[in-house]
Amino acid sequence: MWAILLLDGFRAYTEAIGFWAAVLTTIAFTPQVIRAWHTGGEGLSGTMLVLFATGVGLWFLYGVLRMSGPLMTANGLTGIQILVLLALKIRHARLKRLGLSSH
Repeated sequence: MWAILLLDGFRAYTEAIGFWAAVLTTIAFTPQVIRAWHTGGEGLSGTMLVLFATGVGLWFLYGVLRMSGPLMTANGLTGIQILVLLALKIRHARLKRLGLSSH
């Protein structure tokens, strides 16, 4: 019972909690994008990226349906980062296939 009362006190901060969760998880993914920029995405699983992108897309859709700004923002920005990773991975694979890759 006390846990319900404790959690009920946080309801007033729902959007702020969602906002900061969105900021932190989006920023946390940024170093991976920077690393992939330097390595061409080598070592990243394409399957993982596709599955992750699908999950993020569904979270974005859920945010739209719930009209939740933090969910839409975080998953929209993370989706952009995933697209960058996929593009880097595809570009690196093409360059490697042509023998132009330095990695």
